[in-house]
This record gives sequence, structure tokens and C-alpha cells, in this order.
Amino acid sequence: MNTILSVLLLLLSISLTTFVLQVRNQLNQHLENNTKPFDMVIGAKGSPLQLVLSSVLHIDDPTGNIPLDEALKIARNPMVKEMIPVSYGDNYRGYRVLGTSNEYLAKYDATLQEGKLYEKPFEVVIGNDVAKKINLQIGDTFASAHGLAENGLETHNEKPFIVTGVLKPTGAIIDHLIITNLQSIWEVHEHSDEHNHHEEEHEEQREITSLLVKFRNPMGALQMSRLINEKTTMQAALPKFEIERLMRFLGIGFRTINGIAIAILLVAGLSIFINLIKTVRERKQELALLRTYGANTFQLIKLVFLEALFLSLLGSILGWFLGRISIWFFSVFTENIYGYHFVFSFPTNKELLILILVILTTFLAAILASLPLFKLNVSKTISDA
Repeated sequence: MNTILSVLLLLLSISLTTFVLQVRNQLNQHLENNTKPFDMVIGAKGSPLQLVLSSVLHIDDPTGNIPLDEALKIARNPMVKEMIPVSYGDNYRGYRVLGTSNEYLAKYDATLQEGKLYEKPFEVVIGNDVAKKINLQIGDTFASAHGLAENGLETHNEKPFIVTGVLKPTGAIIDHLIITNLQSIWEVHEHSDEHNHHEEEHEEQREITSLLVKFRNPMGALQMSRLINEKTTMQAALPKFEIERLMRFLGIGFRTINGIAIAILLVAGLSIFINLIKTVRERKQELALLRTYGANTFQLIKLVFLEALFLSLLGSILGWFLGRISIWFFSVFTENIYGYHFVFSFPTNKELLILILVILTTFLAAILASLPLFKLNVSKTISDA
């Protein structure tokens, strides 16, 4: 029972530590890869983090809409290298329908697996995960629903979208999007807007969700963000800065879980130590008999060391596998809600370092537990038996 308890405690601490390390590393990598193509997001006033999460990572509601001409006017700056408008407000079975330009696809190195790119309004290309999960194929048509969450109550049936292409997997957020041109988004809402009858009015009031901007140098982003936030009705958010801030908040939670894991690991080390002391005491007679058959003190200590090594390796390997299984379950949850998946990966350097620390700790426990063997009185122990 003591041995099982020791292994379980070690297993729990290793699985917790490896789980947190993997979630942190992979989440950081996901966020970095998805925000890297853009230096700034220009959108409606509100929370800058919400603006980045909604417009770049597509996992939150937008802060509102902004006039297209006003956004383009600001972005026509010599420091600006590229600007990509994005607009949305609809979904199909929980997947966002995003209106943008072809440059958006290029930013994520997205290429077609089959079919062709959208050319006319209401033509769409779909991310690889969208094609797999809801079994959409080229030539299929669908009506989008209003809002960004799955909702079959308010669908736009006036003119359905048609799938013209499927994208290759990119490992980025684009795999979970349905992409069309801006005209499609404007038209689908014009059809459903009963109060507007004049196309000319729409031309004047074209709105987008946000404008994604890439600068020629990093200083441009800092200078322009200050200008936009102070002098206009819009706001500018810097994805890199906002994601670093988010990771700092999440880091507190990660550190707390790691602290708990370290505490469990110390208890596991103590449990193994107590277990080894009990083993030496209970087997004193057997060990004394081995001495009479010619085994020296070093060979007896080696037996204790082998037991300690077996326990630490068993707990560590089982803990590592449990950590990876937890990652898989966590991935199922995040993919359904946020469109993010975590992959099974081989042990990292940090995880190998943890294994070395565990082995060293159990070796220390084995040394301390073996001290009575140096003073083992063979004849007395055997006569007491």
C-alpha cells in the first residue's frame, strides 16, 4: 500500500507539471503564430484585448464596427506596409464567416487543397477543420446565421453561400474559418435590413469590424497607436503587447498549479523515503542473511537503490503518459469551444530535467534510508530472527 501511494503521488505531480508545461508552451506558440502576421488592429473603442481576441484570434465578440473610409484614411500612412480589412457578424454551425481580402490568406500561407478562391459575392473558401467537422464540400451551399455563436433561429436564407474551395491545413486559426470577400458580408446584411432601401446610402456607410495592419518598422505601430487612440473615435490595439499581457495573467494560474505539483512531488519524495526505510527495517534479517552468503554492504545498498529507481521511473513514466492523455482531453474541449487544438509531443528538455530531479531526489532518499545498513550487526540480527 505504501509503495502504491508513493507511485500515485509521484504520478500525480509529474502529470500536473507536464500538463501545465505543455499547455503553456503550446498555447504561447498558438497565440504567437496567429498574431505574428499583424502589428496592429484598428477597431471600435472598447477593450484592446477583446479587439485582438475577436479580430485576430476569432475567440471573442467584436467591440463594434468602424467606418471603412475612416479606417483606410488613417492607414494611408507611409509607415504602413499592408492593411487588411476584416468584417463579420455571421456564422454557420458555430464557424465564423469572415469577409476579407485575398491578402489575409497569404498572411497565414494558406493555399488551396482543392477548388478555387472566391471571386464573386457569396462564394467562400473553407478552412480544413471546417471541411472535416461539418463535412462541407465544393459546390455545397449553406445559409449563414446571424451572430458568432451557433444559432439556427435567425438565418439569412435570401441568398445562400456556395463553397468554391477548401484550404490545406495551416495549423493556424484560419483552419476554423469560412472566408469570403467583404462584399458578401455587406450584401447579406443589406438583404436582411428592411429599413435601408438605397444602395447609395450603403456605399457611403460601408463598415468593417476592424483593420489589420502591418508596419514597415515597429516604431510606426507605437506612434500610430497613440495617434489613433487620442485623436479618433476608433482604437488601436497591438496584438503582441495584448497577448503578452494575457499570458502574464494566465501565468499566475500556471504558477499556482506548478506550486501544487511541486508540493505533491515533495510529499511523494518523503513517501518514497519512508517506504525505503520501512523496507530496510522489515527486510533486515533477509539482508543480514545475504551478508552471510558473501554479499557486501555496497550490494545491499544497490538493492535499495534499484527499488528507489524503479519507483521513480514507474511514477515518472506513468505520470508523463497521464499528462499527455490530459492534454488530449483538454484539446477536445478547447477545439470545440475555441477552435484550438493541442498536439501530442515528445518529452521536452524541461520534462527531462524534471525526471532527472525526481531520480536525484529518490537517490537521496535511498542514501538516507540505507544508512542503517552500514551499521548492520549480522550475527545479532540473525539471532534476533
